[in-house]
Amino acid sequence: MSADPKGLQINVMGREFRVACPENEQKGLLEAVDYLNRKMNEIRDNGKVIGLERIAIMAALNIAHELLSTKVGGFDMGELKRRMENMETMLDQAMHDQSKLF
Repeated sequence: MSADPKGLQINVMGREFRVACPENEQKGLLEAVDYLNRKMNEIRDNGKVIGLERIAIMAALNIAHELLSTKVGGFDMGELKRRMENMETMLDQAMHDQSKLF
């Protein structure tokens, strides 16, 4: 997997893809690629699903189910995580600015 101005080169189950991705989102995309590869390899290694397209669809269904399962009673874990990361960034910036005072 490599980055260049034209996009990010990724590998999913041995197939190369180039995807457009802003530089500040590349780490998250690479984490998503790793997660997808793990899910697809689990399905392939189980031996019950044959064919890359079918494996990809089963992985997508499993990931979608996981995502929807995090939204229990209107509580969205993904949104909570994003908000916590934003607060952490704001706190880091405030602490950095505070250090200039002393």
